[in-house]
Amino acid sequence: MELKQQKSEMTELGVNNMNISDDGFNIIKKFEGCELEAYKCAAGVWTIGYGHTKDVQEGDKWTEEKSEFMLWRELEDEYEHYVNSLVTVPLNQCQFDALVSWVYNLGPNNLKSSTLLKTLNLGNYNGVPEQIMRWNKATVDGERKVLAGLTRRREAEALMFEGKSWEHI
Repeated sequence: MELKQQKSEMTELGVNNMNISDDGFNIIKKFEGCELEAYKCAAGVWTIGYGHTKDVQEGDKWTEEKSEFMLWRELEDEYEHYVNSLVTVPLNQCQFDALVSWVYNLGPNNLKSSTLLKTLNLGNYNGVPEQIMRWNKATVDGERKVLAGLTRRREAEALMFEGKSWEHI
């Protein structure tokens, strides 16, 4: 199996200064899917485009182009920053991309309080894929349930983090 290892992009202050790659963008697009009309996701949140939830209302409609633009903008303006600022150890591109996908799906507060972040910031890179895999549940009809789609997404993110091929998931 081919590994996709790249160098880390740390600043002199030890802060990650990275941007998502095309691979990272593509994993998010694959698992979010693109819906051009607003809908309620499994967790009951109004969503449109590639998982966009901010200020979405019933009846909203987007084009494919707007959906891609909004995803890039959200990743660059917000989600890259969460990973760059909260992770205190060097990351390669695959690791960064996997974490941005995870945070885009689960939110920064989950990253801040996660064992995943604690494990990673201790330098235990090998322990991270297992931590990624733990986050495969959502509240549906008031109950926490394992969702097959989230399990597949976490598997792909874990493989990406390890620099392995994820596209077959």
